[in-house]
Amino acid sequence: MTAINRYLFVYGTLLAQGNPYAAYLQQHCRLVGEGKFRGRLYDIGEYPAAINDINSNLFVYGSIYLMDDAVEILSVIDEYEGVGPSEPEPHEYTRSLTNIETENGIVACWVYIYKWPLEGKFQITKGDYLQYLKQKQ
Repeated sequence: MTAINRYLFVYGTLLAQGNPYAAYLQQHCRLVGEGKFRGRLYDIGEYPAAINDINSNLFVYGSIYLMDDAVEILSVIDEYEGVGPSEPEPHEYTRSLTNIETENGIVACWVYIYKWPLEGKFQITKGDYLQYLKQKQ
């Protein structure tokens, strides 16, 4: 049996209070800490979209969770993110291993990366979705 990476990085609605999937993560994972990766964050409507951009001076900020049962948890979150096996193609996101920068070094984490065009979408240049939502209110 192949081991699966047990770290998950979340940057959007999975950080929001009152989101049942965020509560699910809090029940079945241990919060490791904060992190960031080089990339860009966008407001695409009801949720954000992040893309990798290793040449960018911008970062996407979020939280790292250590999953109790990565296979089970990722199957639940895949469905939430629209990339589960029952979801129609083409998927909006892909789950990708990404190096996350932390104060203690690099941690390879699963991250849901946006795949569709972003023309005309608002870029959240500070890279922090929850902070952006607070300022937007």
